[in-house]
Amino acid sequence: MKKSSIVIVDYGMGNIRSILNKIHRAGFKALVSHEHEIIENADKLILPGVGHFFNGMKRLTERNIIEILNKKVLVDKIPILGICLGMQLFTRCSEEGSTEGFGWLDAETIKFNLNDIRHKVPHMGWNSIEQKKTSPLLQGIPEGSYFYFVHSYHVTCNNKEDILTTSFYGYEFVSAVQKENIFGTQFHPEKSHEWGERMLNNFLNL
Repeated sequence: MKKSSIVIVDYGMGNIRSILNKIHRAGFKALVSHEHEIIENADKLILPGVGHFFNGMKRLTERNIIEILNKKVLVDKIPILGICLGMQLFTRCSEEGSTEGFGWLDAETIKFNLNDIRHKVPHMGWNSIEQKKTSPLLQGIPEGSYFYFVHSYHVTCNNKEDILTTSFYGYEFVSAVQKENIFGTQFHPEKSHEWGERMLNNFLNL
């Protein structure tokens, strides 16, 4: 059997070391790169991200990565996992800056609108997920499992069929998505212990 070529896309805005360590712990190897040739040969992609939506798209543009990612995801249909900002970049646009996102999802990224002083922004810490549909990404993960979040913005999907899980923080928000080969988590599976490791392992075994 041909071994998968897993590439973590390096555009200078991600918690790459933690993800790489978890992949190695699961018994897989991965490359960290922004080079076209390496991304072109990938069977699976991970797009991490921490920080500002505008800066994320700016970095991807500066490194000339957008076109090759569009080809791999939309034409070749290889699995991609976006984590935190990485998932938000899948949307059309964000309230965090004026630039457009990839637009792979009919969705927008918006800031938490919370008037309750008990819920501070950024949302930081452990929260449970509610599964909205079946997915290989969720295989073996119990309903109500907890994952680790750090974010001030979240995704809102116009197509409800793209919603994989939701979580509650002042109100219900989308915490994971799936559209065909496109997977995304608002939380950080690489920081979420047992169930985060299981989720990464599920993705790596697609």
